[in-house]
Amino acid sequence: MLDIKMIRQNVVEVKERLATRGVKAETVDNLVAQDQKRRELVVESETLRQKKNEVSEAIATAKRNKEDASQQIADMKEVGAKIKALEEELKTIDASVRDMAARLPNLPNPTIPVGPDEDANVEIKVVGKPRKFSFEPKPHWEIGEKLGILDFERGAKVSGSRFLFYKGLGAKLERAVYNFMLDEHEKEGYTEILPPYLVNGASMFGTGQFPKFKEDVFQIQGQDLTLIPTAEVPLTNYYRDEVIPAEKLPVYFTALSPAFRSEAGSAGRDTRGLIRLHQFNKVEMVKYCKPENSYDELEKMTKNAGNILEKLGLPYHIITLSTGDMGFSAAMTHDLEVWIPAQDTYREISSCSNCEDFQARRAHIQYRDENGKLQLVHTLNGSGLAVGRTVAAILENYQNEDGSVTIPQALQPYMHGVEVIK
Repeated sequence: MLDIKMIRQNVVEVKERLATRGVKAETVDNLVAQDQKRRELVVESETLRQKKNEVSEAIATAKRNKEDASQQIADMKEVGAKIKALEEELKTIDASVRDMAARLPNLPNPTIPVGPDEDANVEIKVVGKPRKFSFEPKPHWEIGEKLGILDFERGAKVSGSRFLFYKGLGAKLERAVYNFMLDEHEKEGYTEILPPYLVNGASMFGTGQFPKFKEDVFQIQGQDLTLIPTAEVPLTNYYRDEVIPAEKLPVYFTALSPAFRSEAGSAGRDTRGLIRLHQFNKVEMVKYCKPENSYDELEKMTKNAGNILEKLGLPYHIITLSTGDMGFSAAMTHDLEVWIPAQDTYREISSCSNCEDFQARRAHIQYRDENGKLQLVHTLNGSGLAVGRTVAAILENYQNEDGSVTIPQALQPYMHGVEVIK
């Protein structure tokens, strides 16, 4: 969430920067106007409370002097009624201001590309070269189905579209991939966490999914519980409403968890394969750090994600997302996109974002600076990586003409001697 005081003091700049994210100027103007009304009501309420205190003293004085206090008592009732009415109005406008502020996205870092969508994204690094096949490469779902390691048909029967069964060496490959990722991140200083897969509304609000994106998740009917869309939610909320000792910063967490996505608005996109599912595994990285270090930490996190792809021998590139393509809570995002031969293109496999203090303000996560003053931490998150998409990339990039798939050397120890899936 953006600081309302900061918005109030920098209205023109805030409108200009949010305009690059598709936010209309009148949205900010309405928020500022409501906030001004709220502040005026607070002043009016405080004035009436002072008057109430004065009337109360006048009543006490009159009674001590055995004088008639009926007028003062009537005044007291009138003031009390006004205060009660103001409190109700203030409660309503407080909720309105909070809701309006909660729906504003983070301010984009001034250095990122400005544009309405993914066409404005900027490539900043290319790693590895796509393999040249001597045969027509097959899509991963066709490879997996022929090898008997991916079963989309029964996934659809049991659960519905965009679900699947991993089977035999397919299940073992998925497990090998995420164990490899977790081990690599542990070497890089991340503490492994096994988080809850259901979180409450306060947690979803803290990371920015609620209130704006409720249609993108699966909620438990009649309960304040939501299936996590990413482990970012429980990991970032680990320190919600807490003050982290400064000497602990930076804090690095990593976790394997399922991710549950309704994929609202994605009808007709990636209807086959592992690219866009309602449930998939993901290894997540989350960081808490001091503000002055957060952009260095973003570069390190991006490197951590890239390290996985490099050790797996998968070609990829890194792009910086434009203002119009970036996620709600992010101030800057680097996407890593892996090469998918059958589509002859790169596809997203990780997003590494610096949210600055946006999530920390929503979740009240603080630390004390060298002067003992409370400050908001900066939070970062990134996929390290989306496991299903990594499996898809392995199946396509390591496929052989006879339909078999060679296991990347880095994963072979995790596959217990299996070097080729036949």
